[in-house]
Amino acid sequence: MAHPQMFDDDDPVLERFRGLALSFPEAQEKISHGRPTFFTKKVFAYFGGARKHVTGEIVQHPHGVLVLLDPLDAEVMLERPDSFVPMYLSPAGWIGLEVEQLSDEELYEVLADSYRNTAPARLAKLIKG
Repeated sequence: MAHPQMFDDDDPVLERFRGLALSFPEAQEKISHGRPTFFTKKVFAYFGGARKHVTGEIVQHPHGVLVLLDPLDAEVMLERPDSFVPMYLSPAGWIGLEVEQLSDEELYEVLADSYRNTAPARLAKLIKG
């Protein structure tokens, strides 16, 4: 059974996100589990996510970005009030942040960190930082 589309293609927040995510070398987009997913050989970012509240309620973050940061960086980012621990991916180290709360520079930096952690070495070394 296919997942329903969980985003609006005309969303200006997605358009901003997409522009930055696709600026990385050989970055591509596909829809996975109903959400835009950005990858080279491996996924480096998801647009949109969800977290499970302690009550069991599932809270959607339609304008969230899920990224895989270095553990110490992730720990620092999780102190932000706009961060969240996403369902399913958090055991592998992924964290969520609200895109609208990030400046273009901050969004680029978290995408770049995640890209460096997932892209092939020949591509990762092309990203400064």
